[in-house]
Amino acid sequence: MADTSDTRTPAQIEADIKARRAVLADTLDEIGVRVHPKTIVGDAKAKVVGHVDNTLGRAYVQVNRAVSEVKAQFTDEEGAPRLERVVPVALLAVGVVGLLVVGVRRRRG
Repeated sequence: MADTSDTRTPAQIEADIKARRAVLADTLDEIGVRVHPKTIVGDAKAKVVGHVDNTLGRAYVQVNRAVSEVKAQFTDEEGAPRLERVVPVALLAVGVVGLLVVGVRRRRG
């Protein structure tokens, strides 16, 4: 059988009720803030920004790695250009630009 006797004074019971009301009010305030549309939108924005920052960071690392790999193909250990690789690529680029210029002039002419 449960003991239902309470040895607290009425003042103590009243103080406990006030304390519990304060805790409940704080809890309700916190819930109100959490479910407020501005809070929800702010949390969603923060999550998106974090995801975008993470994605951009990974993309930057991948692009940086790719650029470093390409640079390594066209330079030696000291950073000097490898002419045996640079010259053919430069000639190819000049040829492509030349073909584009000729194509544009034929369309206009």
